[in-house]
Amino acid sequence: MTTVQNRVGTWSIDPVHSIVEVSAKHMLVSTVKGLFHSLEGTLLWDEADPAASSVTASIDVESIDTGEAQRDAHLRSDDFLNAEKYPKITFRSTRVEPQSDTRWKVYGDLTIRDVTREVVLEAEYEGQVKDAWGKQRAAFSAETTIDRKDFGVKWDGLVEMGSVVVGDKLRISLNIAAVRQE
Repeated sequence: MTTVQNRVGTWSIDPVHSIVEVSAKHMLVSTVKGLFHSLEGTLLWDEADPAASSVTASIDVESIDTGEAQRDAHLRSDDFLNAEKYPKITFRSTRVEPQSDTRWKVYGDLTIRDVTREVVLEAEYEGQVKDAWGKQRAAFSAETTIDRKDFGVKWDGLVEMGSVVVGDKLRISLNIAAVRQE
């Protein structure tokens, strides 16, 4: 692995080697996780001055996979994400605040169901390497927590004794592999 070098570059998210995971409480006690399998994006990364960096990304809502087909269909429906009407979840950074040489707060606009709210990603640079084909690759991880109802995802099911089926808080975890563009 190489150290951070002083240069600016355009990096494309590698969807085959990147993961977007969402988790929510189920009946307030267990946790259900889902993965989005289709994403794309671009990082304009200034390695010498990370505050000058930016990122844009989009996720295909249809690609949600919780390992349970009936639940996935429900998540794609109007009760949750409405994949037909709102096929993409998008993120566009507005600023980057370095916390250390490898950690940043990435502020940006997250849009779900055509509702846009500012979120803060706690991001970490995990290193870079040249792959077998001569391409420079970098890895990043990031996390945030959102309230799904802030984005118009308001479906609530109640079970016996008034417990909700799905918690309001969603934890979003990203593991991003990016390839430097020539």
